[in-house]
Amino acid sequence: MLAANVAFLWAAMALAVAAWWPIHADPRMVLAAGGAVVIGTVIAVIAAVRRWSSAVVLPLVIVAFAATGVPLAVPDRAVAGVLPSVQGLLELFSGVALGWKQLLTISLPVGSYQALLVPLFVSALVGTVVAASLALRARYGDVAVLVPVALLLTGIAFGSREPHQPLPLALGLLAVTLTWLLWRRWYRRRLALRASGVATGRRVTGIRTVIAATLVLLIAGAGAIAATTVAPPTNARSVLRDAVERPFDPRDEPSPLAGFRQYLRDDRGESVILEVEGLPAGALVRVATLDSYDGVVFAVGSEDAPTGSGTFTRVPTGIDRAELAGERLSLDVTVGDYVGVWVPTVGDLESVTFRGDDAAGLRDGFVANEETGTAAVAGGLDPGDRYRLETVLPVQPSRGELAGATPGATAVPPLTGVPDAVAATVSRYAGSSGSAGQRLVAAVEGLRSEGYISHGGENEAPSRSGHSADRITELLGGRQLIGDAEQYAVVAALMARELGFPSRVVFGFDPAGEEGTVAVTGSMVSAWIEVDTAEYGWVTLQATPDEREIPEAPPEDPSSVSRPQSIIQPPLEEPEQTDTQAPSETTDDPPAPDPAWLVVVLTVVRVLGVVLLVAGLVLAPFLGVIAAKARRRRRRRRAATPLERISGGWREFEDAAIDRGLTPPPSATRSEFAASVGGTRTATLALATDRAVFSPTDPDQEQVDAVWRSVEELELALDEERTRWQRLRARISLRSLSRYHRRRKGGLR
Repeated sequence: MLAANVAFLWAAMALAVAAWWPIHADPRMVLAAGGAVVIGTVIAVIAAVRRWSSAVVLPLVIVAFAATGVPLAVPDRAVAGVLPSVQGLLELFSGVALGWKQLLTISLPVGSYQALLVPLFVSALVGTVVAASLALRARYGDVAVLVPVALLLTGIAFGSREPHQPLPLALGLLAVTLTWLLWRRWYRRRLALRASGVATGRRVTGIRTVIAATLVLLIAGAGAIAATTVAPPTNARSVLRDAVERPFDPRDEPSPLAGFRQYLRDDRGESVILEVEGLPAGALVRVATLDSYDGVVFAVGSEDAPTGSGTFTRVPTGIDRAELAGERLSLDVTVGDYVGVWVPTVGDLESVTFRGDDAAGLRDGFVANEETGTAAVAGGLDPGDRYRLETVLPVQPSRGELAGATPGATAVPPLTGVPDAVAATVSRYAGSSGSAGQRLVAAVEGLRSEGYISHGGENEAPSRSGHSADRITELLGGRQLIGDAEQYAVVAALMARELGFPSRVVFGFDPAGEEGTVAVTGSMVSAWIEVDTAEYGWVTLQATPDEREIPEAPPEDPSSVSRPQSIIQPPLEEPEQTDTQAPSETTDDPPAPDPAWLVVVLTVVRVLGVVLLVAGLVLAPFLGVIAAKARRRRRRRRAATPLERISGGWREFEDAAIDRGLTPPPSATRSEFAASVGGTRTATLALATDRAVFSPTDPDQEQVDAVWRSVEELELALDEERTRWQRLRARISLRSLSRYHRRRKGGLR
């Protein structure tokens, strides 16, 4: 029995641990979980053999956890790979309480990062000890199967939104736990037969158990597959990490684009902001990617419509860019006159390694967004900080290839407060014919060809900073397009959205073709856009015009550089007014809200409906057993002849005694059965039944009523010394319904 229980437990725990693979995806996870299961099994088996109490087992588990936890769950802190260190023990025990939340605030997979293997290790260790102890020692040992089920559900809840082999794991665990339960039932029955002296050589019961288990598995598997095929879930999968507050919220930080011209001040224009070693020619240094606009600033993410772009998580092992085509780079960055939370990167980030005295603190505070490539440090970077980047510089399409591209499907936050001048400018530059890619290229080229650069400094044309709706309207509505990369990048991103392309603004630095070890200065500050295409993914576009002399006077034909407000503007405003009028008409006359009492009643009814449905599904098997016994009793009491009704009354008493735990002698007569139950009333009932059965005359209805009254009184007597739970168990017991307890060859007569 011990070996079989351990084998079933190990199989169930293996399937449960497999649900944790997406969280760690590291071979050391297998070592940690496997070690925990083996250690927990050894403790539980020794405790069961020696009959140790929980007061002995609990300290033993704690000692085993402390002795083996560091090399298995915090391997980086183990001395020589096998001995626990003081720092390792501190992280081990703190990980029991803090590791769970850390798992939810870090990007997956986490590998063996810091002490994040501790939740799995402690769950597997404690779960194995509890499950094995219940299976080997508890009276109701069948509940041991709930432990691996709970471990599987925990792995799913703490995992990612993408399920990992959900059907094979669920059906596999169902098969193992159900077979385990059936085996335990067969084993208990076998012991009971041996104790009663009945030969156990027949295998009919075992074959019947196997057939029943197979049928249940087939039905469950077919039902699960059919349900997911016919009625797949319509909502996106939700996991615990969706509801946990993130360690870094970019919306708490000011938009870096708003401080664009701070880098152009006289005191910072020539100062070294960053020093980058290994930079290829033409590469751009990204500081932050901004994709939401509210008419005031471009920012990272959106509070009203949060998307993946505003979600930053800790990156323990790096970001998988294996499928991304491009040049692989290794860059060393030294922070100069730069202060801020955003971590400058190049290309699409794969991993970062901090160096220096504060490397550990920077690593712990490092977060990134995989979708936008933006990285940050919760505490911010300071001058002198150093780090190494492993990145991929994606392949970019040519302008001709981009002209044949179509808009991608990446979700980006919706824009608000977009000035009307943007749509008019798109119409003027791109026209209304041609493909989306052709119109995008034409719009950007038109902006670059007509625009002039001015930062609003001394000896420069007037050009105020900012990129709010009024500043964009001023830029596009003036006689000349005068601004800098801040305004041109915003206009280009808004125009791309107008043409159907998901777009975003990138704030950073443009070293202007320098390569090798590059000293990035404040004068290199820039901004560009990225548009999502179905063919090439995110494509980088420079919308800032080349620097050239600004004419002192506007061109002779103002319409070529200014907004044709009197000709094109009204037709564009008319459909927009119509578009905005439609929703206003619907909102002016909203439907009357339901009364508060009706809302409360409907909510209560809905909740009660769900509760009753779940309760019905849970209680259905037990109610079925009770209904089957009630039907059997009714048929016996309403049998065709008085003799059959009297015999049915006796069989009803036999079944009642068997359901209450009585094991009668094999092939017992009524008198022998009554003797095994005990009591004079039982013997009287057996005698009255025998007299009616063997009498030459048929009994009358009065004798039938007397027998059934005795049966009801004896059932009440059997319940008098039993608890409420024991009486309930008797009502739902299957012993009297199973084929084993039916009368065979004259037994239990």
